[in-house]
Amino acid sequence: MNQEELRRQLQQLPRLPYYLAPSPLYPLPRLNKVLTRAAPEIWIKRDDELGPAFGGNKGRKLAYIMADVLIQGKRKVITYGGLQSNHARMTAAACAALGLEAHLFFFARKPPQLTGNLLLNQLLGARMHFIPFGGGGDAFLTLEATNRLVQLVARPRTGRSAYFMPVGGHNVTGCLGYVEAACEIHEQVQSQNLPPEKITILTAAGTGGTLAGLMAGFALLNSPIRVLGIDIGKLWKRFPQSIARLANELIKTLHGKKRFAIDDVPLIERTYAGPAYAQPHPPAIEAIRLLARQEGILLDPVYTGKAFAGLINLVAHGRFTAGDILIFLHTGGFPSLWAYADSLL
Repeated sequence: MNQEELRRQLQQLPRLPYYLAPSPLYPLPRLNKVLTRAAPEIWIKRDDELGPAFGGNKGRKLAYIMADVLIQGKRKVITYGGLQSNHARMTAAACAALGLEAHLFFFARKPPQLTGNLLLNQLLGARMHFIPFGGGGDAFLTLEATNRLVQLVARPRTGRSAYFMPVGGHNVTGCLGYVEAACEIHEQVQSQNLPPEKITILTAAGTGGTLAGLMAGFALLNSPIRVLGIDIGKLWKRFPQSIARLANELIKTLHGKKRFAIDDVPLIERTYAGPAYAQPHPPAIEAIRLLARQEGILLDPVYTGKAFAGLINLVAHGRFTAGDILIFLHTGGFPSLWAYADSLL
């Protein structure tokens, strides 16, 4: 289908104005100069500027999910994530603006001091539940099984009538936001006279919803723009299956015909995730410093720092070469910098 047809379908769906689109797309000239002559041209897409409470990619997802919350008449919203979850922080802000209760579940001990996103959650009035399970991790469960488990754990604390939002907004409703983003990127590429067949969008993959939405969006548009996800956490069992399933559900919802097999999912698992989710490692710290000092743009050690470290490594090893255009999707996260001050100094 063409852009107008896809836009028309998306505009018929309920959505709240949690962001002003389009987010900026521009090249990184100083960064490009420090890389070798055989390197691709690197651009950045600033989705870190979208949405409430310092923004991030979840603004696109919350636009659709919070509209659904209101349609269902819910007064409480449940979600979960890691201690420095940007998704949790932005959900807390979205709920505060609508007068709803945000219940945020963290399966870890409550830190002695709340820093970074946890501090912001407290300021936003979210109710935080810390439950140290003392297990899991390292792809112990599938994403879907984890969602079901959290629903069971949360129900006694919030009641049966609360709205459950999957981790990272990983469902069809939320990820419509990144089908729409694919339209936006396609239009920006056209307006800047960039060759779409030369372009790859690189994004951090925490729960994979952003990646699935972009896959579905570009497939619906029959666009040659490619996508590549960088796994940042080693979190989920059968992660590519979850991403393929969600992308296919999105395409079906929007009346497309393309179907993704598991092997079609453009995801690099584990390679750039470091020791574990939310544990910084030297390549990520160096990537954060590089982009900050060359372009004045802040990444974070949990998500975007690891993904950008992956980008640098892929370029250094010839995955992308001169003539290619690599667009880094900045999904946000800088409030967590304050939680990792010791690692960054």
